[in-house]
Amino acid sequence: MAWRGEADSGKRRRSSTKVLYVAIAANIAIALFKYAAAAITSSPAMLAEAFHSTADSCNEFLLLFGIRRSQRPPDELHPFGHGKELYFWSLIVAIVIFGLGAGFSLDDGISRLLHPVATTKPNWNYAILAVAAIFEGYSWLISRQELRARARPGQSLWRVIRASKDPSVFTVFLEDSAALIGITIAALGIALGQVLDNPYCDPAASILIGVLLTGVAILLANESRELLLGERAHLTQIQRVKEIIRSEPAVEGVGDLYTMQLGPDQVLLAVALRFSSHLRVQELESTIDGLEKKIRQQEPAIVRIFIEAESLKGKLAA
Repeated sequence: MAWRGEADSGKRRRSSTKVLYVAIAANIAIALFKYAAAAITSSPAMLAEAFHSTADSCNEFLLLFGIRRSQRPPDELHPFGHGKELYFWSLIVAIVIFGLGAGFSLDDGISRLLHPVATTKPNWNYAILAVAAIFEGYSWLISRQELRARARPGQSLWRVIRASKDPSVFTVFLEDSAALIGITIAALGIALGQVLDNPYCDPAASILIGVLLTGVAILLANESRELLLGERAHLTQIQRVKEIIRSEPAVEGVGDLYTMQLGPDQVLLAVALRFSSHLRVQELESTIDGLEKKIRQQEPAIVRIFIEAESLKGKLAA
């Protein structure tokens, strides 16, 4: 069982990495096309989309870096490992989305509203946006598929994102979702500006894209903050641990039970138990060892277990 858990963990890491590689390839290609189109057409909405894709590319590289750093083994300074480093880099990703993507889009849009410039050769924009939608759509499908694979029956994607402990997957999904919405906003802004002969529609679309990216950045920053602060494990994991403990005949009561997510597949467990007062110290120690083995077999993500035994404390004090 433990071996299977390690294999599942490795499979999830490979899936997360695959999602990131697909997203990086798509966003780099898209960004180059968008910059070329923005230079040809002078479209602020297209330039905002280029900033958006650039920020997304940087973010995926940061998440890959965070995954590799988080896989380092424990050391003297970090006895619980480096799993939370991925959460730190996901917070940096939120800052990059806000500073690079949203900041530049808002700044360029407001500047063009104050000093409007007519968009030229709009057909270039439509062609590039159509190509971008295909690339982004493929990346979005891959990340959505990975999220669905981790969902429980009947669980919505939003609930999966909120419950997920792996920011590398849900970050790509949210970025791609925002990218598809941004492409739609850019296309509408350019089209309305062309149909109405209004130079303000295009920069207004750039501002809307900036507002959209600000919302995504805030959402990702909040998720990363919760994980960095020490978010509990999944409720299903906690419930299974309680069932394992209560199935032990020597346990008379379960006191405080605490869990903390140390990484996407690493959980710390601390629990206070009341054992039968008739057990000897050696029997208590054997029972505790057996409980730890059962928990690790059925929940291999729980890598650190601390059991406080009230009866054992009393016997040792006596």
